[in-house]
Amino acid sequence: MAEGEKNKSEGKITETPAPAGEGRQVRITLDDKNLEASYSNFCRVTGSPEEVIIDFALNPNPFSREDQTVKIDRRLVLNYYTAKRLFAALQQTIIRHEQNFGVIELNVQRRLAPGAPAAGGEKK
Repeated sequence: MAEGEKNKSEGKITETPAPAGEGRQVRITLDDKNLEASYSNFCRVTGSPEEVIIDFALNPNPFSREDQTVKIDRRLVLNYYTAKRLFAALQQTIIRHEQNFGVIELNVQRRLAPGAPAAGGEKK
């Protein structure tokens, strides 16, 4: 994945991807002036033979043991080539984060009580 340079005053990100034939590089400039950021703590991945579909939502009560409805407010539809590139970029980002800050524990019980055995499992 190419390194991006952000020009804050103009709200643009410029990336220089791999050469596009004939030894020439193609510059792509992204305009993020009207970007709307949103937070998500829930995601669902589905797909078809042609596409990967990722739905994002905010679950206001993620630890509830009750049935609940979560409103999906963003959907990202990718072809498998783009999905694989996204996967590789996310994987590298997580690896770098864990090297700097430690392993990201996905088991909530272990996060709440470090060193405690997971519910229904043995302590490692």
